[in-house]
Amino acid sequence: MAPRAGVADTAGMTSSEASTGPVATRWTQSTVYPDMWIDPDDDPRETDVETVDERSTLLDYLRYYRLTMEMKCAGLDAEQLARRSVPPSTMSLLGLVRHLAEGERHFRRVMAGEDAPKLYCTDQDRDGDWNGAIADPAVVDDAWRQWRAEVELTERFVAGVADLGTRNAGVSDLGSDGADVQLRDILVAQIAEYARHCGHADLLRERIDGRVGQ
Repeated sequence: MAPRAGVADTAGMTSSEASTGPVATRWTQSTVYPDMWIDPDDDPRETDVETVDERSTLLDYLRYYRLTMEMKCAGLDAEQLARRSVPPSTMSLLGLVRHLAEGERHFRRVMAGEDAPKLYCTDQDRDGDWNGAIADPAVVDDAWRQWRAEVELTERFVAGVADLGTRNAGVSDLGSDGADVQLRDILVAQIAEYARHCGHADLLRERIDGRVGQ
C-alpha cells in the first residue's frame, strides 16, 4: 500500500513560503523505482507494441504523454484539480486538461479544415481554458469529456491519412509565417505540447498532495 501524503512542518518558513500553503510530503505509489509514478507491471503506458517506423513512433509518444497527463490527475477531487498550486502561475491540472482539449481541437481546424470553434477561449478571454477551470465537479466532468472526445477525433483523422506528408486542409497558424504544415510536423508539435505540460503537471501534482514520479 502506498504511503499516505502528509504535511510537513511549516515552522521557520518565510512569509512568501507560507503564503503558498502547507508543503506536502513527497511520496510515490511505486514500490520498485522511487522515481516512477507506478510500478512497471501496473503502468498502462508500457506495452509490448514495437515501434518500427515513423508513424508508430510518433503515435506511441503521443499516446504515452496523453496517458501521463491522465495519470497525473488521478485520484484528485474537483478542488484539488482546480487548485493553482504553484503561484503566481494561474495553471491548474484542470486548466491543463481544458487547454489540451483546445489543442486537440486546434489540430482538427488546421489539418482537417473543420469548423471547430474554440471550447473555452474567446476574444474577450483568451485564457478562458485556465480562467474557467473552477472547483466544480460539473466543470471537471466537462473537461474530461471534451478532451476525450477531441482525442478520439484526432486519432480517427490520423488513422484515415496514410501519408504523413499530407498537408493541412485548414489555415495554419504554426510557424513565423503561418506556412502550410505536414501531418508529421503537427504530430511532433502535439508531442512537444503534451511533454511540456506534463512537466507542469509534475510540479502542480507534487504541490497538491506530494505524489511524485515519472
